[in-house]
Amino acid sequence: MIERPVSRRALLQSSAFLMASTAMPSLLMAQEAANGGRLIVASDSEPRNLNPAIVASNGVFFISSKVIEPLAEASFEGENGLEPRLAISWEGSDDGLSATFKLREGVTWHDGTPFTSADVAFSALEVWKPLQNLGRLVFENLEAVETPDDHTAIFKFSKPTPFQLIRNALPVVSSVVARHVFEGEADIAASPANNRLVGTGPFKFTEHRPGEYYRLERNEDYWAEGLPKVDEIIFRVLPDRAAAAGALEADEIQLAAFSQVPLTDLERISKVEGIKVYSKGYEGLTYQLAVDVNHRRKELADRKVRQAIAHAIDKDFVVKTIFLGYAAPSTGIIPKNAPEFYTADVPTYDFDLDKANALLDEAGYAKDANGIRFKLRLLPAPYFTETRQFGDYLRQALSSVGIDATVVNNDSAAHQKAVYTDHDFDLAVAPTVYRNDPAISTTILVKSGTPAGVPFSNQGGYVNPRIDQLIEKANETMDVAERTELFKEFQRLVAEDLPLINVAEWGFITVARDDVRNVSNNPRWAVSNWADIALTP
Repeated sequence: MIERPVSRRALLQSSAFLMASTAMPSLLMAQEAANGGRLIVASDSEPRNLNPAIVASNGVFFISSKVIEPLAEASFEGENGLEPRLAISWEGSDDGLSATFKLREGVTWHDGTPFTSADVAFSALEVWKPLQNLGRLVFENLEAVETPDDHTAIFKFSKPTPFQLIRNALPVVSSVVARHVFEGEADIAASPANNRLVGTGPFKFTEHRPGEYYRLERNEDYWAEGLPKVDEIIFRVLPDRAAAAGALEADEIQLAAFSQVPLTDLERISKVEGIKVYSKGYEGLTYQLAVDVNHRRKELADRKVRQAIAHAIDKDFVVKTIFLGYAAPSTGIIPKNAPEFYTADVPTYDFDLDKANALLDEAGYAKDANGIRFKLRLLPAPYFTETRQFGDYLRQALSSVGIDATVVNNDSAAHQKAVYTDHDFDLAVAPTVYRNDPAISTTILVKSGTPAGVPFSNQGGYVNPRIDQLIEKANETMDVAERTELFKEFQRLVAEDLPLINVAEWGFITVARDDVRNVSNNPRWAVSNWADIALTP
């Protein structure tokens, strides 16, 4: 992966950006603080729930990971790709029935309360296991957390749970919340505290002005000496991704992550003096463009219809035209850059309109006088330019085989409610994420029994007992080689039955002013704590 310095180019001086500058809140236009300064970052969404212990998604982590910390974080150099955060060591038992975490001493919550093992036990039993979209899978068999002292937490499992899985999951599922903040809440998931974060991280959550910005300020009592290095982080809400490039060039913001600068602007902006482009820092966050399917819809419950839709999608066109080559076609539910688990030995669906039409005819959905077989509602995820563009492409692709799809565009909150709570969709475009282990990323997309309202999960009503059994067995298998083979079989079954349709897989780009230091220095950098991010004069 590369970090590119860039050459000189004139700054944009368009009236649009001048207007944005004059309309910006005075807080954002203030001079940088005398000590560490203020970092202004582009943010394209405003999550409904900011608590990463409940919603383990990158849109949430992007802001909250600076405030609420996990037990461990991903690392380029650390053992097994991890480095300590609130835990300083971890070890699993040979029988898979327990895992012991030694916790960091001298840590306090932002309100001054000491951090202890009781917070970890509460988080695991009351939040991760019952509420979190990914934690409910990892900790399915967690029955107790023993706390023999304030700095030891021993997880006890009713069935063998591979420590490989727990270890791989730590950066994603182990965000620790304060017991004293949430204990006694009748409904933790609905608590106002989920959007008034109290954490142990390098930054304190200070303010959110909807539609404008989030403000985080330096935690003067952070446990790591000399950190954080900046005084404030402002996440400026810029729903229009095209505005991020201009804001960077005008020096109104200093950083845009997750390809918020559109791919079409990269070549131009890479030549602007004072700006750097980074492709490093997303190795632990492989995104997969997928078509979610609502199996409650009679037509879509038919595998032949799903196969026809897969054959109607030209993956190579999508990669070249929508992603401008910054992606690769998918073969299935586990991406190619996960060599420990990936297999290419799966059924595939080449672009073939004749085959797609033949399958739809076989399924009994003939074209009417207008050439239409049936109609669908298609909801593209609003998070990325590429997901919205693919929604438009998919509508055209479906039209070519006689399926009339109406595109319904929503903001982030309305999209999540429609798809993951109300199930008010037929097809949805989803940017799913692969995170080191199938059990903490892809299995949740097809495992049955997930309650309504759990985001980024199987809300399409798909049920396949054979796939459920494979997932369950893999989650209890201690032998690494055997567990790997189970997930290869899992891939074959998913590709055969197509509960969802995987189209492409991609990473992201970060663009920053060259006075921003320590960018992209871990595999989950955009969603890590940024304690060492710094600004130079």
